[in-house]
Amino acid sequence: MIFPKRLSAIVKTLAVVTAVAMPLAIAVSSSVDARPSSGGSRGTRTFSAPPTTRTAPNAAQPIERSMTQPGTKAPAAAPAGGGFFNRPGMGMLGGLAAGFLGAGLLGMLFGGGLFSGLGSLSSIFGLIIQLGLIYLVVRFAMSWWQRRNASANAPAYANASAVPGPTPSQDQGPLANARSGFGFGLGGGSNDAPLEIKPDDYDAFERLLGEVNTAWSNQDIAKLHTLATPEMVSYFTEDLNANKERGVVNTVSGVKLLQGDLAEAWREGPTDYATVALRYALVDKTVEQATGKIVEGSDTPTEVTDVWTFTRRPGSGWELSAIQYA
Repeated sequence: MIFPKRLSAIVKTLAVVTAVAMPLAIAVSSSVDARPSSGGSRGTRTFSAPPTTRTAPNAAQPIERSMTQPGTKAPAAAPAGGGFFNRPGMGMLGGLAAGFLGAGLLGMLFGGGLFSGLGSLSSIFGLIIQLGLIYLVVRFAMSWWQRRNASANAPAYANASAVPGPTPSQDQGPLANARSGFGFGLGGGSNDAPLEIKPDDYDAFERLLGEVNTAWSNQDIAKLHTLATPEMVSYFTEDLNANKERGVVNTVSGVKLLQGDLAEAWREGPTDYATVALRYALVDKTVEQATGKIVEGSDTPTEVTDVWTFTRRPGSGWELSAIQYA
């Protein structure tokens, strides 16, 4: 049959293109984001996507580097880009399901199939049956796994489920702070009183945006220790050392906040958290340390949007605890 052969060729071509394009996309993404990299902790909300805002209407990228254990997260919708097999708690089961699906696709790619020994499955109907079986088996296994863990996870999430949701910045009216571009807001908290973010707090966020980028450009680890949590400083140090090994220096200059608003603010015991969306202008470039030649970025100002989380403990000021790209 001509039609099944053409369909098989299309499937094979798509599989090859995907395999080649994914590493390239990852490489491009990593080279574009040369400024201070993402990572950190947002307390119990570390692995929960912060609400979108006017400044950052798209979901923030998930935090990939964190010292917070996944088991301590608060229940929330899975962050964008998590993927079908990246659901928390799947572990070995997710790996088996992915391997099962991969085996079938590879079999089709090289001319066979999941049940290549059965000649009848070489047709289009065989392809549909294979995909249907894979879907049913994986769905059944995942449903069983979720039911199995539902009762075990209920006590850990009991308190968090009673937490009122954060007040989105979209409902907070027009931007009230024209000087810095920040909107005011009252963040949802835990069982404690709601955390109110005041004008002085927004001034601190704007100041930290500039000072963190300046300290990063100057490779001033000591200064970063006064601006960010020890966890964030460890990531900054790791990235700066990686640049040194490459023989390059990344500098960020001309940082100017253009717009910012509150995504959520809450309190966990004595610790305050505030996640804000920041759109700002900057000159971001990476140069060879020996020659000064620009290898990434340029001298032309650009605009970027990030989601930064700040934390504050009693008797201390705000400090940076997480960065997520928007």
